[in-house]
Amino acid sequence: MSMWKSENSQNDAPKRKKVTIPVLNQKKLNGEAITMITGYDYPMALIEEEVGIDIILVGDSLGMTVYGYDSTLPVTMDVMAVHSKAVRKAAPKAFVIGDMPYMSYQISVEQAVTNAGRLMQECGVDGVKLEGGVEMADKIKAITKAGIPAMGHLGLTPQSVSQLGGFKAQGRDAGNALKLIEDAKILEEAGAFAILMEAIPSEVGKIITERANIPIISIGAGPHCDGQVLVVHDILGFFPGHKAKFVKQYAQVHEVIRKALTEYKKDIEEGKFPSDEHDYPIDEDVLAEIKAALEK
Repeated sequence: MSMWKSENSQNDAPKRKKVTIPVLNQKKLNGEAITMITGYDYPMALIEEEVGIDIILVGDSLGMTVYGYDSTLPVTMDVMAVHSKAVRKAAPKAFVIGDMPYMSYQISVEQAVTNAGRLMQECGVDGVKLEGGVEMADKIKAITKAGIPAMGHLGLTPQSVSQLGGFKAQGRDAGNALKLIEDAKILEEAGAFAILMEAIPSEVGKIITERANIPIISIGAGPHCDGQVLVVHDILGFFPGHKAKFVKQYAQVHEVIRKALTEYKKDIEEGKFPSDEHDYPIDEDVLAEIKAALEK
């Protein structure tokens, strides 16, 4: 069992104010950028908390980044609950959002409120996120009325990728763009505290942001939104190969880990690990006593 312990535990982590909805709203008013990133487990969220990320999204994208599915659709409420608890424990000051997975809110308003309440009560998240426009307004209204902050998600919505015709940008024609602008206003009026805009032209993102009284967060929606979010595995380069157009990689962790594991494997095969420095010593007299007892 690992004896690892973070040097920055919750007790000695740098002090900062708890991020709340008023804090996020004030950032929008002040023109201060809101920082947001996905987090799926305790170790990663611990670092995200340490650097002072405003919002950590426990995204259903974990279906792809953590579990290796082809989409987010197989993710369940039970899975989201496990990961949301871990992130919450690691990041007490960040605003933690739990994603509502596929078919956890689409069926009815009652289902939406019940499952949102589960993430809030059982996992301690600060809010939930659900995908969709005008058709989700009644759910957002009911969730908000129940005292649960709800974030909207428009544009490229992964749970509807089959209906959208694949993972491709949205809002690139006038009709689609106008619908996104209208949907954003409807979600705000329904009570959404913020909206995530994914894979849309930056000009459309700018219009939506300027019209909104709530924070608009971009993931491929341009630089004019109130904040930015990316998938943590994408920016760290966990997976080589294709990446979305809107992703910027800040590291190549895949290569670092691959190199470390290769050296580990080689050390074991060549008898270089473990060495004397990794052994627990025992007194020679004690060892002699053990051997004598075994001989009897």
